[in-house]
Amino acid sequence: MHSSRFLIARILKPSVLLGAGMISCISAHQARAGDCTSLANIHLPATEITVAKAVPAGQFTPPKGDAVAVKAFCRVAAVSTPAPDSHIEFEAWLPLANWNGKFEGIGNGGFAGSIDYGRLADAVEHGYAAASTNTGHDAGGADASWALHHPEKITDFGYRAIHLTNLNAKSLVRAFYGSAPKRSYFSACSNGGRQALMEA
Repeated sequence: MHSSRFLIARILKPSVLLGAGMISCISAHQARAGDCTSLANIHLPATEITVAKAVPAGQFTPPKGDAVAVKAFCRVAAVSTPAPDSHIEFEAWLPLANWNGKFEGIGNGGFAGSIDYGRLADAVEHGYAAASTNTGHDAGGADASWALHHPEKITDFGYRAIHLTNLNAKSLVRAFYGSAPKRSYFSACSNGGRQALMEA
């Protein structure tokens, strides 16, 4: 199952799930993109925005990991602290042109512990606004040592980080484009299947 890719679409109600193969094509539309730097002033509950910056097309080198090829996008990085022991890092990437009106939440494999910059770049390449989170800790996907004596971090990993990241990212999408996403998707593998079902 580790090689499988999960793609779940939420349509009409959170309780109604359809596989991606059952979804008819939705025509892309142009939306007016706002000023990326102004997103630094958006109020998100228990969240501090640390970066709000337009990134030109070309190569982008993330804070951690290898460079990725990107189309021009607005990069927003932030940290959510819903509990005293929480430190949920996430990034939302918003295409500067040709947004398709959709949002893609990006999940994690294993025990998470990192933002998936490669999948963020792939989402923007295909016109999606997208977000990814480390789920509240920095570690390798097979390392769960962070969980010992940290019940709030376990809660963040279990469901809270993905949920807050999606809510915050959709608020950024609304502020930047002037409208909410018409469709929301979730894409990941391994642990990402569990994350998708928890979020649904």
